[in-house]
Amino acid sequence: MRILKRVKVVVRGCGVLVVQTQAAAPTRRQYSHREILEVMSGLMLAMLTSMISTSVVGTALPTIVGELGGQDQYSWVASATMLTMTVSTPLWGKLSDVFGRKLLFQTALGLFVAASLVAGLSQNMGELIAARAVQGLGVGGLSALAQVILGDIVSPRERGRYSGYMGAVFGISTVAGPLLGGFIVDTDWLGWRWCFYVVVPFAVVSFLVIQKVLKLPKVRRSASIDIWGATTITASASALMLLLTLGGNEFEWNSFWTYFLAAICLLMLALAVLAERTSRNPILPPRLFRNRTFVLTGLASLFVGMAMFGAMIYLPQYLQIVKGLSPTNSGLMTLPMVVALFLAGVISGKIVTQTGRWKIFPVAGLLIVAIGLFLLSKLHVDSSEWLIGFDVAVLGVGLGLSMQMLILAAQNGSELRDMASTTSGVSFFRSLGGAVGVAAFGAILTNRLKDEMASMLSAAHIALPGGADVKLGSPEAIQHLPGPIRNIVLESFTRGLETVFLVGVPIAVLGFVCALLLKELPLRGSGTTPPEAKPLTKDDLVLAGLLLELVVQRIERANGTRSALLTAVARMAPPDDRPERERARSVAHGVLRPTSRALLAQAASPQKDLVTGGIS
Repeated sequence: MRILKRVKVVVRGCGVLVVQTQAAAPTRRQYSHREILEVMSGLMLAMLTSMISTSVVGTALPTIVGELGGQDQYSWVASATMLTMTVSTPLWGKLSDVFGRKLLFQTALGLFVAASLVAGLSQNMGELIAARAVQGLGVGGLSALAQVILGDIVSPRERGRYSGYMGAVFGISTVAGPLLGGFIVDTDWLGWRWCFYVVVPFAVVSFLVIQKVLKLPKVRRSASIDIWGATTITASASALMLLLTLGGNEFEWNSFWTYFLAAICLLMLALAVLAERTSRNPILPPRLFRNRTFVLTGLASLFVGMAMFGAMIYLPQYLQIVKGLSPTNSGLMTLPMVVALFLAGVISGKIVTQTGRWKIFPVAGLLIVAIGLFLLSKLHVDSSEWLIGFDVAVLGVGLGLSMQMLILAAQNGSELRDMASTTSGVSFFRSLGGAVGVAAFGAILTNRLKDEMASMLSAAHIALPGGADVKLGSPEAIQHLPGPIRNIVLESFTRGLETVFLVGVPIAVLGFVCALLLKELPLRGSGTTPPEAKPLTKDDLVLAGLLLELVVQRIERANGTRSALLTAVARMAPPDDRPERERARSVAHGVLRPTSRALLAQAASPQKDLVTGGIS
């Protein structure tokens, strides 16, 4: 096995010789700005495909659910995608370490397209929810691997400006999706099924672009896959999602199913921790959770996901049901949020690239998100469109400042070997937050809606035949209800959505606290030069060479007994299934001995001066 190492010899203090070795990692290729933009074009086109599918359906969901099922199943259509996207996100990152980024990215794209076609052919809610679940698997791969690939080819210092492009894709898809969804639903000869079919040509083009421009170096990595970890993480997240989605709707909160699902969630979580601690190649390495930056960015992303997806999924409900806007016009009402998100993301990215300072953006962004949600909670039936536009623009500014910066901070604070795990881990927490937010906010809205309608019908002395509840269908059907009942329904929706947005405020504040606790580490690739090291003398070079040769001989004579020296040298090798002694010998023969000979040769060759700040 080829071992890639960098060895540096420096002088510290009073002539003390230190030999530093960096953990095994593939040499990072330097990509030109043009090459990066070519790769980015493929990534952004694929992400645009998946995001448009999500946003285009968001506008059309009230109509879709009204035709195929009922209002009580609204959250399931969104939750199915969020659930599978959440539980699959860390798996895509780890599998890309084994099978390669490009292959897995194209696989996710193909899976997404196939599920979109099936969703468009759905004849009932069960088929639609199942197709949306498979769609979520593809979205999880596309969203996670796009960030991983970006981290592979761009240094953290330069990543700020390119992250702004990612934010722009999010903004464009959020604008184009609702507008496209509204146009499709409002066009009689198309119908809502084309909301799923419309992504197919985008996906075909993106697949071809990626095949042509995405050329990543082949890197040999460990081929082991943490199946047990994948199973337990998936089971724990799934149990939590089912509990939040079904609780208070399909069964009472104080019931056997609530406690059963909660117990399954906790049990699987405990087994996941055990699996990750014992696995040779864990999906979420335990060392990540000893990294303060990863933990805080993960928690902040969790809270961002809850606030963001909760607002984006249920805002169309307010616009179409309460305000009576058409799907097209409700899409237009999201334009201020998207423009604000786009501008905030691009401008903050450029500032980070120029200054290297990033912490202020997620801190300010999450505080602004909390303010935006509070403003949305004050909307009512008679709120003007100008006021709605201002409120959603405030929310967009907060999201634009915080989303990409949290991933940037996590990547910058991780080791290069953990790039995929870190990126997919943070994306996992954001997706988990979104899934939990959609499910929890859906439960809050459903329960508040029932209570408010029952209370207001009773107060108005309106009795429905047989004591039945008001049947809520599509927004158009709600607008055609009898006047008194329609007013009650609209007011009930307003109060329910007020509660949803108000619950999001403390969630965003928790994210603000996490961002505030982050330590602003200098961005790698910032161009700062370390202090110049003192040049080494010939005696230093000879001493270093002899010491390294002595280490090699000690390793060769090792009889298998564990020792601190053997363990330390073995850790320099890439993680694999070989015994510690064999890994240590491979390092000794492949790195230490060649370095020793290079040092001794340098001492005997005064014509060369390889060591002015170090040997690499």
